[in-house]
Amino acid sequence: MTTTRQFGSDIPHLPTDEPYGKRDVPRGPAPRFLRALAGLLDLGIVAIPLVLGWYIVDSLRDDNGGGQADRVVFGGAAVAIAAGLALWNRGFREGDTGQSSGKGWVGLVTRDTHTHDAIGPARSLRRVFRRSGTEVVRENTANDEGFAVREKDVSVAAIRRRRLVGLGVLVILLALVLLASVAVGARPLSFAEIFHALFEPAGSQTDIIVRTLRGPRTALGLVVGMALGVAGALIQGHTRNPLADAGLLGLNAGAAFLVVLSMYLFGFSAPSEYLWFAFAGSFAASVIVFGLSSIGNGAASPLSLALAGAAVAFFLQAMTNAIIIVDQSSLDSYRFWVVGSVAGRGFDVLWQVLPFLIIGLILALVSTPGLNVLSLGEDVARSLGTNIAASRALGIVAITLLTGAATAACGPIAFIGLVVPHVARAITGPDYRWLVPYAGLLGGVMLVTADVIGRVVVRPGELQVGIVLAVFGAPFFIALVRRRKLASL
Repeated sequence: MTTTRQFGSDIPHLPTDEPYGKRDVPRGPAPRFLRALAGLLDLGIVAIPLVLGWYIVDSLRDDNGGGQADRVVFGGAAVAIAAGLALWNRGFREGDTGQSSGKGWVGLVTRDTHTHDAIGPARSLRRVFRRSGTEVVRENTANDEGFAVREKDVSVAAIRRRRLVGLGVLVILLALVLLASVAVGARPLSFAEIFHALFEPAGSQTDIIVRTLRGPRTALGLVVGMALGVAGALIQGHTRNPLADAGLLGLNAGAAFLVVLSMYLFGFSAPSEYLWFAFAGSFAASVIVFGLSSIGNGAASPLSLALAGAAVAFFLQAMTNAIIIVDQSSLDSYRFWVVGSVAGRGFDVLWQVLPFLIIGLILALVSTPGLNVLSLGEDVARSLGTNIAASRALGIVAITLLTGAATAACGPIAFIGLVVPHVARAITGPDYRWLVPYAGLLGGVMLVTADVIGRVVVRPGELQVGIVLAVFGAPFFIALVRRRKLASL
């Protein structure tokens, strides 16, 4: 019998309990220079908005055309942003995970001296003045000694409480932004003049500016921003496409085509003149898209909606281009409408579109339970007894009313419908009963803020809100996509 010697059988093996190597984990507090470096990095995060705010306030001196209200608004905003960053970074983030941004970059962890666990937001904030019972160690030291982050409370009551607190914060932020929109403009005003115009008007020049120019502009920006935010959330929910907005369903293209047609045929140039043409264009486009997507199986699916919307949008855009190429006056009027702006609109425009916006918001809120079921898939929704066609129709009607009225009043402002739902979804999760109200408030805050910024960046002129949103929104959206990888719908 022949035996075969196995390779490596003559190599002596070490006992299994013999250590092959040893990791050297430092013990005790982290070196002082690392803690100082982390502190400087955290300080820099807070200092950035303060420095930018100081430069903006300094540029708004009286001899540069600025006013008292302008300086208070932008200075207060810089301080509020810095305080919010400090609260989040040194309070919630360091308290829950043990690491502020600076400590995370350097590799340090703040923990309880005795339990070696995270210390919580309240103790983390108090640690600025009182550090007893806490210590800062290296990250590998904390992990080797069993450091544990604080588990988030995921009970229903806790989630509801956090969402209500978030809504309250958004309402306060929206009130501040609206006040800033009334206070900031090409004509610098003092707070006394603003108060007099709001509560004791006497027909002075400042009263006219506040009550007939900035007031309607602020109110229109609020309702249009809310409408676009809510419509964007519904569109992404019904199409189940994270990149969907009003442009994908052809609503903006339909409004643009009829607006240009009214300019070409009737010579209209004022928003109040072509308002109903824009609304009719959006409505007609939505009917055509919904009808085309329902051909065949009798029900619109997310894929058929997206394909029909893209086809209709391309066709209407081609028709619009055909008109503006042959008519110079239509091109001149169209290029100012298509950038999207709330400037130059009075209460007459607001009153005309307001009923449609209110009805659209009510229908949007009513459709949220059905949209939650549809997000589980059509087969599951059908098995739960949901009328898919009725739910889709209700959502399309709400989208048409909101987008059509907003586009008719201010032109196509597409970025809010694309970005705001993602921000709202990052806060609330996929529950549309909360996502839709959040999207509405965030949309109002974003549009009014962009309008305020557009009034001061190119003084004495103004930058249209659609351009400001694109300039500031595009980098923000890219950062959001890279961080959250577009949450699945």
